[in-house]
Amino acid sequence: MRTKAFASQADLEEKKVSFVQLSPNAYAYTAEGDPNTGVIVGDDAVMVIDTQATPVMAQDVVRRIREVTDKPIKYVVLSHYHAVRVLGASGYDPEHIVASRDTYDLIVERGEQDKASEIGRFPRLFRAAESVPEGLTWPTMTFEGRMSIWLGKVEVQLLQLGRGHTKGDTVAWLPQQRVLFSGDLVEFDATPYAGDAYFRDWPQTLDKLAQLDPVALVPGRGAALTTREQVSRGLAGTRAFISDVHELVQAGAKAGKDLKAVYRDVVAQLRPRYGNWVIFDHCMPFDVTRCYDEVTQYPDPRIWTAERDRQMWAALEG
Repeated sequence: MRTKAFASQADLEEKKVSFVQLSPNAYAYTAEGDPNTGVIVGDDAVMVIDTQATPVMAQDVVRRIREVTDKPIKYVVLSHYHAVRVLGASGYDPEHIVASRDTYDLIVERGEQDKASEIGRFPRLFRAAESVPEGLTWPTMTFEGRMSIWLGKVEVQLLQLGRGHTKGDTVAWLPQQRVLFSGDLVEFDATPYAGDAYFRDWPQTLDKLAQLDPVALVPGRGAALTTREQVSRGLAGTRAFISDVHELVQAGAKAGKDLKAVYRDVVAQLRPRYGNWVIFDHCMPFDVTRCYDEVTQYPDPRIWTAERDRQMWAALEG
């Protein structure tokens, strides 16, 4: 049997970018399943939600913003700590970088390891990695639970509604226009990465997102969702995937199967339903490993290092 290329190292195809207006103030920068960026153009300033992976890649977001406004980009919001979401922050030259306190703590605890791990897994997503300043992206403002930032008369609520993709997940919510920027709590036709997830909590967190009743939603990956029906599909699809992985891994662990046996069973059972989603083969080893950890002996995610990545991949896909 031929060993699969590690993670997404063989994924070299550039994706087509779209910049879609969702409301008078909200825009979605999407790229066919690559990480998305949200943009809110307020009365006096611009807010960017998730940065792209490098400052060079951020420049394409800035170019799109400048097609619609010349207002200063004052705020960058980090939905969570992953490198692909935060390392482009300096490209916007913002006045403030905002994150939850839990996200700040995760950067302290594991930011360096995550940076090396992610760049090794998916080099295409870190185009011009040399443009990333030395060190990590550090928030200049943190909050716990919720905070509002006013862009003139446009209120942006930053909400921590529960653990899911990470323990620090933050969503940005425009209550006046009912537009939600979910980060990687929600994906659309893209496989959720759950290597740092809380499988037991994630479905309930998605229920809280649904209770906001968004009319439009910018997921972490996939096309912008522009109707209530699409939003409902995005929430339901992500919830079903997380619940299915958790249920199957838990059953395998209870039956006494080791991680490799559980992994093969879960992938075989989920491929017919989810195998056409973007990055399915990339995510599944990380997702099943984290879920197996959670249902056996590690309630909190272990730190992924470049070395641990490769050891896991060799064990499951070798």
